[in-house]
Amino acid sequence: MATLCRLSRRVIATSLSGHLRHHHNHNLIRRSLATEAQAATKESPDRVKWDYRGQRKIIPLGQWAPKVAVDAYVAPNVVLAGQVTVYDGASVWNGAVLRGDLNKITVGFCSNIQEKCVVHAAWSSPTGLPAETLVDRYVTVGAYSLLRSCTIEPECIIGQHSILMEGSLVETNSILEAGSVLPPGRRIPSGELWAGNPARFVRTLTHEEIKEIPKLATAINDLANAHHSEFLPYSTVYLEVEKLKKSFGISI
Repeated sequence: MATLCRLSRRVIATSLSGHLRHHHNHNLIRRSLATEAQAATKESPDRVKWDYRGQRKIIPLGQWAPKVAVDAYVAPNVVLAGQVTVYDGASVWNGAVLRGDLNKITVGFCSNIQEKCVVHAAWSSPTGLPAETLVDRYVTVGAYSLLRSCTIEPECIIGQHSILMEGSLVETNSILEAGSVLPPGRRIPSGELWAGNPARFVRTLTHEEIKEIPKLATAINDLANAHHSEFLPYSTVYLEVEKLKKSFGISI
């Protein structure tokens, strides 16, 4: 009986060592093949080291498709969905989302929606006012702002991190300071400065401050034109443009 036990132990040990040796040899072969494949693969000098994720910028929803004017600037990673209209000279900057799946969103002439803004519109407004979101001409909307079913009349400034709720109205030549919250149905009269959470009247704007509002929108429009000239919306066509410039000796 003891002899049988010794023999069985010896057989088991031999089979285990053989299995481990086979597994080790298999791993060595895989590593050597991976090393040879990596050495044989040479990176092309024409390869551009960019990360193309294929994000869709224009998203039609049903019968509605976003409309962007020819000379409007919409950054490559902006999302426009549904009933969105961006008029001439307007600009929508990096990371902004304009979601017109429930109602219309309009960005007027020479207005700008800056980085990481979220613009949305509800089915209807609890105040009975129009539920669509309207950003009229020469309006500057600061980065990280949230606009929902509100109306901003011409020549206004909305500070960064501001929130405009359903049915709120900002009349022409007005300024809402950064970090302010405009509750549903609240109205900022023309020519006034408001701030706070909830937003309250601070003071009346001077004539010089009112004149600077459209100038700011125009300055951002000029900056958008510089960005627009460097951005081609047709995939990697800009690479061919750069090669063509190099062939003619034009500095890039």
